[in-house]
Amino acid sequence: MTKLFEEFKQGWQGVSQPSTLFATGFALFCLVLATATRFGLAQIRPDVFFTPYFPAVFFATAFGGFRTGIATAIASGALGVLVNFSGAEVDPARFALLMIFWTVCGIVIWGVAHYRALVAQQREVSKRLIEEEQYRRLVVDELQHRLKNKSSTIHAVLHQALQDRPEVWDRIDHRIRALSATDDLIARVDGYGCDIRDMLRSELGPYGHVRFNLNGEQLFLPAKLAVSLALIFHELATNAGKYGAFSSPRGFLQVSWTVDDGRLNVTWDETEGPAIEAIGEAGFGTKLLKSALRPFDGKTEISYLKTGIHCTMQCQVPPG
Repeated sequence: MTKLFEEFKQGWQGVSQPSTLFATGFALFCLVLATATRFGLAQIRPDVFFTPYFPAVFFATAFGGFRTGIATAIASGALGVLVNFSGAEVDPARFALLMIFWTVCGIVIWGVAHYRALVAQQREVSKRLIEEEQYRRLVVDELQHRLKNKSSTIHAVLHQALQDRPEVWDRIDHRIRALSATDDLIARVDGYGCDIRDMLRSELGPYGHVRFNLNGEQLFLPAKLAVSLALIFHELATNAGKYGAFSSPRGFLQVSWTVDDGRLNVTWDETEGPAIEAIGEAGFGTKLLKSALRPFDGKTEISYLKTGIHCTMQCQVPPG
């Protein structure tokens, strides 16, 4: 019984085609039910010959496919002509109603069969997309695992090489760990999102927590926006470490953010950094900063001031 119910469920949902015997049995059940309904209606309206069979044709087609629907329509027409529940004789008018009935049944069968085909096609596309997503996640997880192993190997090699220079190791150990934490954070936000403050602390931590100040309310970023902002913050922090505020002993960074009417405004303000003498041609990092927020109706503007880089970011916060 459970097997029959499962076969019925899969056939009705269009997952698989039911067996010919099962489809025929279901069509016969629909015909019997429609005929019984017609008998009941005949007690009130004797001239109802074909109307009760429309649901039978519809359900038989939806379950067994267009062939079952055509067979049910032919059988329904024959029953409507040959079976009488009153003293009415078969006349040309009934044959005219039969032609109309079969015409409407043809439209119904075509519509149901077309819908079944579309559903089957969408189900196949969804199945393929799910398989591709599972494969992508498998590849990403494997890549993240290998990157984590490589980071651990680099950490171990440096520790071994600097065993006789503990003061140097103490200065770089926490930075390597913070960079690894940032990589883990980016990996996690791909699926869930994260808080902007946690992201900034993870990215800026290697440069010392007294070198920056974060000003803004708690804000949870959806996954896609979090990844884009993580890339931007990483690029800005790297530049600050090489050429900006973090490359100077007295350099300081102020990052603040607000949300107004669903739009995020972030300000990156460096002070006490080395003077910027010349600005070279825009490289990959600059192009990344300019384009990363476009999918969120956003933009990034960078100003090279005497006190340091001043960067503003604006974008729409998508629903989580």
